[in-house]
Amino acid sequence: MLAPESDRPIRVLIADDHEIVRIGIGKLLENSPDIEVVGVAVDGEEAIAMCAEHVPDVVLMDLEMPRVGGIEATRRIVRAGGGPRVVALTSFADREHIAEALDNGAVGYLLKDSAPDEIVSGIRAAAAGESPLTPRVALTVVRELRTAGPGENLSDREREVLALVGAGVPNKQIALRLGISPKTVKSHLSHIFRQIGVSDRFQAAMWARRHGLVEDSES
Repeated sequence: MLAPESDRPIRVLIADDHEIVRIGIGKLLENSPDIEVVGVAVDGEEAIAMCAEHVPDVVLMDLEMPRVGGIEATRRIVRAGGGPRVVALTSFADREHIAEALDNGAVGYLLKDSAPDEIVSGIRAAAAGESPLTPRVALTVVRELRTAGPGENLSDREREVLALVGAGVPNKQIALRLGISPKTVKSHLSHIFRQIGVSDRFQAAMWARRHGLVEDSES
């Protein structure tokens, strides 16, 4: 997604089941003239519906909520396409929650005890196409990457996408085959490129072939 037009504020949806958090974040963002809160959801189900209704640029997503949790809501919002960039805003800093959120389409991961300006900066970064991470979370991600070989952290869906890239299938066809949007394919590819250490589609295809992700019949 491209950064929002400069002549309008960044449209933000807040999803959290704790009223004090919703109010606190809302008050914080009121002081930022370039940010507009367009909706407040109390659970994942409501967040999904509000995304369709208000089309925010950025969604601040709590992970533990009733009915539909933040991980599932993130996955469904990203799968639906339309552009919202989901940033997890949670109290969980463990590797499992971080990996699950990012694997399901979140572009960033912020902690609720972050400094107020860090949350505001994270929203702006996400709207600009970047991936904001709280420093403590970034350290966890770096440690994980150091202990894993290239490609070991790819999700099953990312391996499917990479195998199809290796077979020469274009993005639109990958989207049709896997039942996801072209934007989701691009999001997966961005994460895949970072994970396997390549910079473009051709290099990714060669990597997939070298590592046996492409069957001979698909060549």
